Amino acid sequence: MAIHNPVAIIDIRAHVSAHDRGNTDVFNIRDQVLRGLSAPPASKTITTLLLYDEEGLLLYDQITTQAPEYYLFSAEEEILKNHGDKIAQAMHAANAGSEIRGESLVELGAGALRKTSHILQSFARIIPPTMSTPPVTYYALDLEKRELDRTLQELAASDVGSHIQGKIATKGICATYEDGLKFIQEGGLREQKAPDTDEVFAYKLDNRERDSSPCSDSSGRTHTVSTDMTPPSTPGSEEAPLHILFLGSSLGNFVRGEDAPFLRSLPLKPGSGNTLLIGLDHDNGREKIELAYNDSKGFTRAFIMNGLKNAGRVLGDESLFDESKWEYVGKYNQELRRHEAYYRSKESQSLIDPTSGAKMTFLPDEMIRVEVSQKYSDEDAYALFSEAELRVIHRWTDSASQYSLWLLERPIFSFPLLTTPTPAANRQRASTPFGMPTVQEWHAMWAAWDYVNRRMIPSSMLFEKPIDLRHICLFYQGHIPTFLDIHLSRLLQEPHTDPQEYKYIFERGIDPNVDDPTQCHPHSEVPQKDSDWPKLENILEFQDRVRGRVLKLYDDIESGKVTLTRKIARVLFMTFEHEALHAETLLYMLLQRAGTGTIPPSGFAPPMWSILADAWDAAQQPAEATVTLGPTTIELGHDDDEVDDASTDVDGHEFGWDNEHPKRQVDVGEFTIEWRPVTNGEFYNFWKGEGKSKVQFPASWIEVDGEVRVRTLYGPVHMKIAKQWPVVASYDSLSTYASVKGGRIPTEPELRLFYDKFDCGYEGGANVGFKNWHPIPATTGGTGGGGGGGKGHNGGVWEWTSTVLDKYDGFVPSRLYPGYSTDFFDSHHQVVIGGSYATIPRLAGRRTVRNYYQHNYPYAWVGARIAYDRKK
Repeated sequence: MAIHNPVAIIDIRAHVSAHDRGNTDVFNIRDQVLRGLSAPPASKTITTLLLYDEEGLLLYDQITTQAPEYYLFSAEEEILKNHGDKIAQAMHAANAGSEIRGESLVELGAGALRKTSHILQSFARIIPPTMSTPPVTYYALDLEKRELDRTLQELAASDVGSHIQGKIATKGICATYEDGLKFIQEGGLREQKAPDTDEVFAYKLDNRERDSSPCSDSSGRTHTVSTDMTPPSTPGSEEAPLHILFLGSSLGNFVRGEDAPFLRSLPLKPGSGNTLLIGLDHDNGREKIELAYNDSKGFTRAFIMNGLKNAGRVLGDESLFDESKWEYVGKYNQELRRHEAYYRSKESQSLIDPTSGAKMTFLPDEMIRVEVSQKYSDEDAYALFSEAELRVIHRWTDSASQYSLWLLERPIFSFPLLTTPTPAANRQRASTPFGMPTVQEWHAMWAAWDYVNRRMIPSSMLFEKPIDLRHICLFYQGHIPTFLDIHLSRLLQEPHTDPQEYKYIFERGIDPNVDDPTQCHPHSEVPQKDSDWPKLENILEFQDRVRGRVLKLYDDIESGKVTLTRKIARVLFMTFEHEALHAETLLYMLLQRAGTGTIPPSGFAPPMWSILADAWDAAQQPAEATVTLGPTTIELGHDDDEVDDASTDVDGHEFGWDNEHPKRQVDVGEFTIEWRPVTNGEFYNFWKGEGKSKVQFPASWIEVDGEVRVRTLYGPVHMKIAKQWPVVASYDSLSTYASVKGGRIPTEPELRLFYDKFDCGYEGGANVGFKNWHPIPATTGGTGGGGGGGKGHNGGVWEWTSTVLDKYDGFVPSRLYPGYSTDFFDSHHQVVIGGSYATIPRLAGRRTVRNYYQHNYPYAWVGARIAYDRKK
């Protein structure tokens, strides 16, 4: 006789009051059924929950094991089988490989333990065998208590159960998603930990190098580089990480528009090491998807029809719905990118609710929707994650590219979607993402600025110059609030914020001529001795007061105390984007000291370089190296005349810097251009061979023990890791490379034409807006990367053009900031367009933005692709 060992199940249902459940909770599922069936024709529904009773789960298991047409299950299982160990390593490494007590895995929905077992075994393999108490607990969260008991019993009795014994404890949580997640949010899992669970699970990343060796930077100085720098403790890291599993493309059952709020509700503490592993089905085309939900053996039909039987059971009569009068209809809605499952009434019929006596009438061919299964293009997925305030750590796809598992975290800061409408207080965002920045955007920008300045610059570096051509790090902490304060005071005719002498020290930075640093545009005179600089704490107090001025101005606009004009909006736009541009400048400065002073980004999952490199090496390359474009006429710039700044017509107006105005037409002849920018690997081979005496050693590289490595904010990485990233180098070096290869750097109109046709943008997954803290391989010219037709991104760098920054017909210097462009009309600066991985979305996404750097400046995050006058 089999022994039934008790299973630990936390029954949340028993502790939820009827008041808390409300009228729409699943505990009142009977009311849900009645409301759905009593709706007008063409809008009747039955809740999807009815499909997943005990019998429904058994039928679903038949679909997954005996219906090969249902590719979702097998594709997800393939990923877990082939990449389970890497997924477990990446989940755990999200906490920077720190020591962990009581790590938790929570799966939303239980029953498919055939797949979950792969994750559990993978996690077990990275846990030391000598621990007396399991350091990890797996919680299966589901509504059906009997199903939880059955599946956990089966798990314990299986080979998997013996493999994870002593390493992973297993428990159930009987609850709805909403109540279960609320239980976790309120610390319910902490209370489940045994008080004597003091053992530590310390998994160390096996692909991190731990060498320290002397190396030279671009200035020739020798440093000791440690590639295993430990960042300061992440706030909240004292709490054990939570890893949520949401497999089976279950999110697809949510109505689109409700999926992002659900993901936002997950208890993933920012910067904590918490992760979400979620499965999403791709937009695989009508024929494939419809076949997946209408298998030849009829398992799907039986599964759906069981829901009708369950509906009758919930209403009090299991035979209430005569199955002979109903049929299952499944169809793919191409426009909404979702599969829809319906019950179709074969005839006119009426049903009486056994309890209330209420009559429900159905017309012939009337459809009752029971389930939707959303499908996600790359653009859908990336937009969803941005809206849900989630960051992609890694992505795994099955061999047929039908399905993806995404590992996500909630970052310490993130930027909103460009196209998301905002509240009435900032209505202009509904019509343009490039109008006056919202308060939400300011808070995101301040979070990013503070993160870089307070968490990545140690006090020992405040008075250092990572780049000799720039100021010390401390200058930029004072420059940003001072620039903002100066322009607010001019705008509002108010005194400067104390201490007013900051305006003399911090007003303007420097950009000296690379060849002759004595030649420089006007700039602030700064202290020459460290002791003469203001103290950091005083600068930060000043910064807080200036930020308060910004928020007060928004409040005054909202209350009507201040009338919003374009001039006010322009000052806010200009100071906001100025801060964003300087954050990037500061970061490319800090890159030069990464490994020798700069603190790596903490609170973001550290990159697992070997896992990432494997995926990059396996990624599909373009079928052809180039694409031919033109001849055509392209529009550059937009109309944004400061003459109109007295206007109160602000909603919908797109602001820009002076070199973006006015709109103008430019003819572009036929040319051929590379799909991908020049890579580190390509440039390295050139530098080692025929180009060594022709080009500079890139400032983005560094030599360690005689080996060339690529700088990252985490420290130098092997060239084999970064070989497919776009190389960051000066215009002179890349122009020489292009010339030797028989091509040239494209003009600004040519590169803009390419971007207009093929760039997928921030919401399509482009590597901008701090999606990563390093470049990645470009994806343009492939089948993925956010869409078809070659759409993708360039890997996360600005790109050089052969266009020299200069006046053009219609150019008018800014009245508010007259030297922004004109100070650099010196024939030394090249126009660059696009954006880097640290460029905020509104700068990278506004097609009129024109940045610029000196042609021989090696530090900025700028790469290039090769263009040819005719197809090779």
